[in-house]
Amino acid sequence: MSDTLRDQLLGLGFKSAPKPERKPDNRRDGRPQGKPGQGRPQAGNKPAQSGNKPAHGKPTQQGPRKPRSQEDIDLAKAYAIRAQREKDERIEAERLKQEEARLRREARAKLDELIKDKGLNDPGADIARHFPYGGKIKRIYVTAEQLKALNAGELGVLQQNGRYLLVTAELLAEAEKIFAPAVALKVDPNAPAEDDPYADPQYQVPDDLVW
Repeated sequence: MSDTLRDQLLGLGFKSAPKPERKPDNRRDGRPQGKPGQGRPQAGNKPAQSGNKPAHGKPTQQGPRKPRSQEDIDLAKAYAIRAQREKDERIEAERLKQEEARLRREARAKLDELIKDKGLNDPGADIARHFPYGGKIKRIYVTAEQLKALNAGELGVLQQNGRYLLVTAELLAEAEKIFAPAVALKVDPNAPAEDDPYADPQYQVPDDLVW
């Protein structure tokens, strides 16, 4: 209808038909309508982070840690005290070991000075006198006279740098005061004969014995 005909009808008293009301529809294609820019994320925009995770994907710290109980603190202290005590014991053991080694070196040096050129070993001796020392059976060659004096306690044997020296009983006693481990054979003439079976020169040592 043209505007002229409509104006004529309106002039005759006709009213234009009202437009039907349109109810707002909040859903389109099953999805809620929103303001422009809402709904689907626009290109270049990242979806909003949800929950308590930061943008890098790792969860945030959930508040302050629970304070340790008195029992946990006491246990930690006990472990620390024990560790320190064990450390102190190791240090002390090492110190004692080094001190003992030092004393042995000094005693051996003093012993070497004492018995220097005082050995009575005879190059022509042909009698083997066996004796136990250091968990093994050792021997020293002596003459018949030396064997008799050795078994009577008038002579003794000292170990010096792997060698066995025949010395007087007096020198043996002095050496024992300086470094007792060096005394290889000290005979007690009052001891029963069975206490020293090696005193018999006829004593035979097994062939399979390791010297």
